[in-house]
Amino acid sequence: MVNLKAKPFYLDDDDIKWVKDTIAEMTIEEKIGQLFITRFHGELDDPENVERIKNYHVGGIRYASKSSEEVYNFIKEMQANSKIPLLAAANCDNGGDGACTDGTFIASGAMAEASEDEEVAYNAGLVSGREEAALGVNWNYDPCVDILYNWRNTIVNTRAYGNTPEKVIKYTSAYLNGLKDSEVSDIASCVKHFPGDGVEERDQHLVLGINDFEPEKWDDTFGKVYKHHIDNGLMSIMAGHIAMPEYQKKLNPQLSDQDIMPATLAPELLNDLLRDKLEFNGLILTDASHMLGMTAAMPRKDYVPKSIAAGCDMFLFFNDIEEDFQFMLDGYKNGIITEQRLNEALERILGLKAAIKLHKKAEKNELVPAKENLEIIGQKEHLDMAAQAADKGITLVKDSLNQLPITPETHPRIKLYYLYGELGGIYNSDIASRDIIIEELEKVGFEVDLNEGEGREKGKIMDYRDNYDAAFVFADVRGYAQQNNYRIQWKAPMANEVPWYAAEIPTVFVSLNFTNHYIDVPMIKTFINAHSNTREVIRQSIEKIMGESEFKGSYNENVWCDTWEARR
Repeated sequence: MVNLKAKPFYLDDDDIKWVKDTIAEMTIEEKIGQLFITRFHGELDDPENVERIKNYHVGGIRYASKSSEEVYNFIKEMQANSKIPLLAAANCDNGGDGACTDGTFIASGAMAEASEDEEVAYNAGLVSGREEAALGVNWNYDPCVDILYNWRNTIVNTRAYGNTPEKVIKYTSAYLNGLKDSEVSDIASCVKHFPGDGVEERDQHLVLGINDFEPEKWDDTFGKVYKHHIDNGLMSIMAGHIAMPEYQKKLNPQLSDQDIMPATLAPELLNDLLRDKLEFNGLILTDASHMLGMTAAMPRKDYVPKSIAAGCDMFLFFNDIEEDFQFMLDGYKNGIITEQRLNEALERILGLKAAIKLHKKAEKNELVPAKENLEIIGQKEHLDMAAQAADKGITLVKDSLNQLPITPETHPRIKLYYLYGELGGIYNSDIASRDIIIEELEKVGFEVDLNEGEGREKGKIMDYRDNYDAAFVFADVRGYAQQNNYRIQWKAPMANEVPWYAAEIPTVFVSLNFTNHYIDVPMIKTFINAHSNTREVIRQSIEKIMGESEFKGSYNENVWCDTWEARR
């Protein structure tokens, strides 16, 4: 059974009594409900939200990103209507912006690595903890401890803290220290995506992920990262829909290729590797259960309970709440989930809640802090941290023709090309940053002509040279669960936005997201990875282009995309 006195729970006798007594008093329906983390889409003030909490007894909640006040009111109402305190989770990859729409972006994993400064990663964790705690969030699903070995990987491209285990350990440790020091230490820590993303280029939302490292190599890379955080008291781990065929067959030689399952359904990875070899005693949750890396493994009625039977303690997201609840209940009644396995999962779920003092806060009606705490969101100290991170992280990858600086005095007339990803999808890409770019360029004195339309006509080359002094290309390309590999997509074949002009006038490319765009624009000789589309980052990028501030960020070999031409 679970050792609740040991790391990472450290519960005393009274805490353990609450866990045991609470489980003993539950109906089987309440026990089954605790295994689920449900996501609330759409409006957070929907009256049906309360009914879901009351009828299905869920153990945890996630929510659609809304304003801080909307999120605060939602979590407060959900906690008030739950018999057992809820784990309320958020994905704060970069700062408080992962918890609410008006939260503060500090730095992505890629920006933290580029800054070469642990303080940047620390501040991202610190602000994440402060701002999400003000909302009533008590469980943070970050940082990603994936290692970006494959530059084509777009799932963790910006979320990874490096391309070596040493970098990932360095910066994710700083992030977690910041989270712990955020003056609200009662936030449960979590890392993802076990057993590790970043080796291949595909997306587990669309296919089964594969980490093909052989066992010894995995132990020296991803295994080293997980062991480090486990030894430091990590409270929970999100298992990815990622298989490790070589390692799984080593752990269980009887497995055939057809038997290989994603980690979320693989007892040899969850128990033999994570629990036994790496000595993880904390809570394991699945990644989102709608992802095809899981759904394609077997029928949903089977994998809902088998995820728990395999060793996961909580199941992330319903498809249909009534149906999935029944699938899990049937799995228990049919013996797929044994009584012992159910109790182990419940002890970890309730143990995690006790470790962050939810049971004691419930007694004092303090599960959600006072509303005036929302004032911390976006406060000046946090904005200053964001500005510092931008200054340190914005990276000049190349200026091989010495085209910089470009100023309104030397190059007043700018042709602006704005590239964006597919509209819609999980990230709901939009073109809001376009207007910020134009505003900030004009504010410092540039004359900006935005390239518009989807045609191929370019006009006379000499007229173009006469009319413009420089071209700026800003790429705010965001893709997630839309394609296996996200690239720049031009609006038309040989569209007039394709960089045909790079040899005609000085041209600067600025990426506001992905770091691997050189695969598509190697002809542009001045390339900047800015790492974010916030106004602060855009403003500072323009300052650095103008030479008013030096570029301080660094890059790793992934930026060259294994392309000879990009290095020229």
